[in-house]
Amino acid sequence: MRGRVIVVSLILILTPGCTYLEGTIVDENAQNSEEIGPVLGCTDANANNYNETATEDDGSCEYDEPEPEPEPIKGCTDSDAENYDSNATEDDGSCKFLETIPCNGMVILCHRTYDQVTFPETHNSYSTHEDNIFYPASNHRTGFQAQWNAGMRAFMLDTHYLTTADQSASNVRFCHGDSDRGFSPCTYGAVDPWAWLNKLESEMNSEGRDVVTLLIENYVEADHLKELFDDVGLSDWMYIHEVNTEWPTLIELINMDKRLVVFWEQSSDSSHPYFHDFLTHSWTTNYADDDTSSMDCETLRGDSNQPVFHMNNWLKNQAGLSDPNRASEANDVDFMVERALECIELHGKRPTFIAVDWWEEGDVVEAAERVNMMELDSD
Repeated sequence: MRGRVIVVSLILILTPGCTYLEGTIVDENAQNSEEIGPVLGCTDANANNYNETATEDDGSCEYDEPEPEPEPIKGCTDSDAENYDSNATEDDGSCKFLETIPCNGMVILCHRTYDQVTFPETHNSYSTHEDNIFYPASNHRTGFQAQWNAGMRAFMLDTHYLTTADQSASNVRFCHGDSDRGFSPCTYGAVDPWAWLNKLESEMNSEGRDVVTLLIENYVEADHLKELFDDVGLSDWMYIHEVNTEWPTLIELINMDKRLVVFWEQSSDSSHPYFHDFLTHSWTTNYADDDTSSMDCETLRGDSNQPVFHMNNWLKNQAGLSDPNRASEANDVDFMVERALECIELHGKRPTFIAVDWWEEGDVVEAAERVNMMELDSD
C-alpha cells in the first residue's frame, strides 16, 4: 500500500501543467491592470513650461513672444549716389546720381528744381519781322528758329481769333494786342500757331534734355487752345503742377517726359489743369519801364509767395511801345546779371525767367547762364 502512495505522488509531480499549490496561483490579468499610463505635458525643451517627466505632449507648451522686426530705415542705399545714406536699410528710390549729360545746356541744372533755374525768355516771341509783323507791332527781328538756336527755352505768346466774327478752332492765331477797339488785333499781323508750334515740337523731339515754358496771353476758348496743342503733338509733354507743392527738378521732368510747362493769363480751369493760372502759380515784376534805372524786383501781379517769377526786362518809348532803340541798354549782360542779383537779395532766389524784347541786342542767354552759375543756399 505504501508503495502505491509513492507512485501516485511521483505521477502528480511529473504531470505537465499547473503545479502550483492552492493559495499561490498568480493572476496575470491583475498584473497588467496595474501598469502606469502616459504623463501628459509639454515635451518641447525650448518651451518655457517644458516638463521633463512628460511622456506625451498635450499642446500646452508656452513660448516667449518673438522680438518685433525693427522698422526699416528708408533712404538711398547705393554708395555711388550723391545722396547715399549709410544708415539706410531699405532703398526708397531716392538715389541721385551726378548727371554727365546737360539739362537745358548745363549739367548743374539737372538736379535743380524748375523754380531754381533761370530761363532766357522772349516777350511776344512770334511778333517778329521774320514772321511779317513789323514795327510798331513787332518785338523782335528774327523768329522762332533763330531764338531756339540761340538758347531760348521760354516763350511768351498771345492767342486770338483771326476775326471777331469767326471764333472757331481753325481761326486761332498768334497776334499782338487786344480786341478792345472792336476788331481783332490780328489786323496788324497774324502768325499761324500750327506752323510755329510744329517747329517747337520738332526741336523738343530732337532735344530730349530741354525743359520748355510757354506763357500764353489767351483770348480763345480753352478747348480750342487744347485742340491746337493736340494737333501739333505737344499735349503729352505738358506737366501738371499742384499749387503750393515743390516743383520737380529738371531731370525729374525729363525722366517723366513732361518737359513742357504752360502758363496762361486767366483763371484755372479744372478741365484743363495743364494750363496753369499765371497769377496763382507765379508772379511778375513790372514791365515796359521808362528807363533801366526804374527797373526793380517788386511784385506787380501774381502771388509773391510762389517761387516762380518773371523778371520782365524791356523798355517802352514815349508812345508806350517797345523801344528797339534802347534794347542794347536793357539787354546788356552785366546790367541783367546785376538786376538778377537784386532780385536774389530781395526774394532769396533766382528769377525763373529773364524776359526781353529785341533779343538780338545784348545776350540774355549769357546773362541767364551767369545767374545759373551762381551758388545759392537755396540750391
